Amino acid sequence: MSATQLVIFDMAGTTVTDQHEVERCFAEAAAQTGLTVSDERILAMQGLAKRFVFETLWKEQLGESSPEVPLHVDVSYDVFRDVLENHYRTNGATPTEGCLDTFAHLHERGIKIALTTGFYRVVTDIILEKLGWLDGLNDQYIGTPNSLIQLSIASDEVPQGRPAPDMIRRAMQLLNVSDPKAVVNIGDTPSDLLSGQAAGVALNLGLTNGTHTRAQLETYPHDKLLGSLRELPGLL
Repeated sequence: MSATQLVIFDMAGTTVTDQHEVERCFAEAAAQTGLTVSDERILAMQGLAKRFVFETLWKEQLGESSPEVPLHVDVSYDVFRDVLENHYRTNGATPTEGCLDTFAHLHERGIKIALTTGFYRVVTDIILEKLGWLDGLNDQYIGTPNSLIQLSIASDEVPQGRPAPDMIRRAMQLLNVSDPKAVVNIGDTPSDLLSGQAAGVALNLGLTNGTHTRAQLETYPHDKLLGSLRELPGLL
């Protein structure tokens, strides 16, 4: 393994506390727009680009080739956006256990921090602003060595969201890290782990105190499952 230059973190459930609020927002939007889906199915799709989730679920309900799918997706996604944005504007956001201490450790070692997410940019900015993590980022969401994070990428800023590796590769490009073996990826969903595997990172880590348990993550590709971000510095 090359010396670590970059750690890529997921947001909700990994660096931002998520007590299944996002799933509840999905469920509310589904109920309001006639989409029938179980809580288990919603959980299984966490970490994916949000519009893609509705496309998948409506195709499951109406059929892959149904001409009604696009309209239903538009309606459900618009309702979801309203519910989700209102949730974060009203309730704010807090860092997960050990997050800020871990960021401080990485800063001390000169390791860059990038945040990726299945959220789209509007709600990503709401969350980052509530946390104060937009400070120091430019209009491309690139920071400096002194800003808390060095980069933020949302799923609507790349051709494909997770489980594709596009956000990881985009982070490497923007932060001038050429070797994936100098990159660590960490997240709390199966799609985080699948994207890390696809990118060929040095360490692909799952977090079990977010939205998924150890049992739910252990069948997906990973190098190690962590109980908290506090365990990360000891691996680097």
